[in-house]
Amino acid sequence: MELKLSSGKKVKIKNLTLDERDELLDSVTYEFDDKGNPLGVKMMNTTVTKWLRTGLDGDTSDDALLKFSFKERVEIFTKMQNEVFLGEKKASASK
Repeated sequence: MELKLSSGKKVKIKNLTLDERDELLDSVTYEFDDKGNPLGVKMMNTTVTKWLRTGLDGDTSDDALLKFSFKERVEIFTKMQNEVFLGEKKASASK
């Protein structure tokens, strides 16, 4: 699958296994305020890098990832999360 970023750059996402999806989802810890409103993700940089290294199809070396701005890395992470969550809601073709 290919994602188009707001900057115009395109990235390819791997077809993740169930184990990879679970590992990525388990690595995300959200922070909330006193009223239960989401504030963000704990350990944002580590979490985003893990998602990019696991989910991007292609070069995920430091040099390659540093070519993306922080905003682009967060956008990729966010779009990947949406795909992972939506992927779990899609009907299975098996019976």
